[in-house]
Amino acid sequence: MIALGKRFGAPLAALVVAFNLAGCGVNTIPTQEERARAAWSEVLNQYQRRSDLIPNLVETVKGYAQQERDVLIQVTEARAKATQVKVDASTLTDPEAFKRFQDAQAQLSGVLGRLLAISERYPDLKSNQNFLTLQAQLEGTENRIAVARRDYIEAVRVYNTELRTFPGIIWATVLYRNNKPMETFTINEEQMRVPKVNFNKS
Repeated sequence: MIALGKRFGAPLAALVVAFNLAGCGVNTIPTQEERARAAWSEVLNQYQRRSDLIPNLVETVKGYAQQERDVLIQVTEARAKATQVKVDASTLTDPEAFKRFQDAQAQLSGVLGRLLAISERYPDLKSNQNFLTLQAQLEGTENRIAVARRDYIEAVRVYNTELRTFPGIIWATVLYRNNKPMETFTINEEQMRVPKVNFNKS
């Protein structure tokens, strides 16, 4: 009976320890980190989708609005710059690399807005089925980007909070010392400025 107890005692004790560790949050940090990384992958996926739509959009506009050469060049250059920004796992914990990525995407968003706005000056372009389809796909993608960014921001908030609060801070200190807080998207100053409205016409 004693031998039987010794035989099953060690595995049973190991099982109890494993359950206690699982219950006290030892796996929470890696779980939240994986959720944040998955959300980041979806952000990149949607930005790539947008990038893939741009060449066809530029070609369509070019056919109707050759004189808008400057805007077409700006869009092409901004797309090239955005795709050249190196993004890997370290980007999430590197404030400078994350800012470079965010700035490049924001610049591309700005010139894309200008490209879509020029359609107002060209009724033929505005009614072109290919342009309308691409415009709708681009607008849908912008919405997906907004949702993916929101989900990523929330996943990072949960992960960063876990690293800084009890009991996560204990596990971060003991087991996950290499885990750093992840960066999140911010709104640049230009977007935060309230537009000035002036009803006094001279």
